Amino acid sequence: MRVSIFGLGYVGSVTAACLSSAGHEVWGVDISVDKVRTINAGRSPIVEADLEEMIARGRRNGSLRATTDPYEAVRSTDVSLVCVGTPSNENGSLNLKAITAVAREIGEGLRQKDSNHCVVFRSTVLPGTTRNVLIPSLAEASGRNPHVDFDVCFNPEFLREGTSVADFHHPPLTLIGQETTRGGNTSAALYAGLDAPVERAPYEVAEMVKYACNSFHALKITFANELGVLCKSLDIDSHRVMEVFALDKKLNISSAYLRPGFAFGGSCLPKDLRALLYKAKELDLNVPVLDAVLESNRLHVQRVIDWLIGTKLRKIGILGLSFKAGTDDLRESPNVALIEALIGKGCDVKIYDADVLPAKIFGANKEFIERELPHIANLLSPNVEDVLQHAEVIVICKKEAAPPAALRSHASHKVILDLVRCPLPLDTTTDAYNGICW
Repeated sequence: MRVSIFGLGYVGSVTAACLSSAGHEVWGVDISVDKVRTINAGRSPIVEADLEEMIARGRRNGSLRATTDPYEAVRSTDVSLVCVGTPSNENGSLNLKAITAVAREIGEGLRQKDSNHCVVFRSTVLPGTTRNVLIPSLAEASGRNPHVDFDVCFNPEFLREGTSVADFHHPPLTLIGQETTRGGNTSAALYAGLDAPVERAPYEVAEMVKYACNSFHALKITFANELGVLCKSLDIDSHRVMEVFALDKKLNISSAYLRPGFAFGGSCLPKDLRALLYKAKELDLNVPVLDAVLESNRLHVQRVIDWLIGTKLRKIGILGLSFKAGTDDLRESPNVALIEALIGKGCDVKIYDADVLPAKIFGANKEFIERELPHIANLLSPNVEDVLQHAEVIVICKKEAAPPAALRSHASHKVILDLVRCPLPLDTTTDAYNGICW
C-alpha cells in the first residue's frame, strides 16, 4: 500500500519504519526540516532499538522517504496516518492545534484527488474528538463528503518507548475505530502480516480504550508501589508477594471484575480493605489509591440512590438482596445499603430474591437479618410477580434475579434500572431501560 505518515516523532517514525519494512511504500511528513533530512539520510530522529537499521534499509530499497510537503504526500498515497502529538495544556486539557492543523492539510490535499483516500488517526485524543473535531476539519478543508468521498478511522497505538519496534510487530491486538467497512478494511490491511486479533468498534470506543489502558497501567503501578511500601514497613518481600499474586490468572491477572456494574460488597472485600488501611495508619503510611477504593464504592451506591430519587417515582421493586448471585449472604451487601437509603427517603420498597426467600432463611443469616435488618425482612416477598406488580421502577441488582418472561411483561410500561447488565430479552434501546454505568 502507499502510505503517508504525518508526524515523525516516536510513534510516527516507528510506524513509518515498520510499515516500510513490511513492504508498504511510505512517505513520512513533518514540519521539521531536520527530521526529514535525518530520515532521508537513512538515520533515525529518535533513540529506539533497531529503528535506525530499519530506516536505513527502507531508504536503500526505496520503500521509505520523508518530505515537508503534505500535499505531495497525500497525492502520492492512498492512506494517511496521523501520528502528531496531543500534549497537555496547563489546565490538563489536550492541545489539539497540531492534529487539527494536520487534518486541514490532509483535507486540502484531498481537494486535489479524485480517488478514494483513507485518513487514519493514531494520535491519542479524548472520545468524540474524531467525530466532532477532526472529521469536520477534514470535510471543511476538502469540500468533500466524509464516509463517501473519503474514509476516516481511528487506530490507537500501543507502543512503549524503548520497545516500540517489538511492540509494533507483536501487539496484543489491532484496534480500529471505523464508520465504514471500506475504511476499516483499508486500515486492517496495513497490519495484515501481524499475528494479532483485529477488533473493530465505533470511534468513541476505540478512543476510550486507549485511555482505559493507560489509566489502568498507571493504577497497576501505583497499586504495586502502595503494596510495596506496606510490605517494606512490615519487613515482607514485596516482590515475592506480587510474584505469587500474579500467578492467579483467574481473578488477579484476567478480565475478572473488569465489567462495569454495581458496587462491591460481601464478607471479604470491604472488611479486608479496611483492615489493610488500618494497618497502614498504624504504620503512618499514606496510601491514597487504596484509601480511595471504599469511598469510590460508596459514591457508586449514592449514584443509584440519586438516580432513583430523581425519577420522582416512589414504588420501587428490588430484584436481588444478597451481594451477588448464588449466595444468601447479606453482610455488607450494597443492595442492602441501597434499600435502607430508599426507605429513609420515603420510598415504598418491595424485594424479591430467590436466594433469600423468607421461608428458607435460617441459622446465622436469619439471626443477622433479625438483628440488623428487621425492617428489610418485612419487605421481602416470596413471589416475584407481587414485586413487579407493585413497582413503578424495577431495579435489577443481581443476574438472573427474575424470570425473563415476567420482566418482559412489565418492560413496556415500567422503568427498569439494570445495575448488573443482565442478558435480558428486552428492548434495551428505549428510554424505559437504563444502566447505571453503560
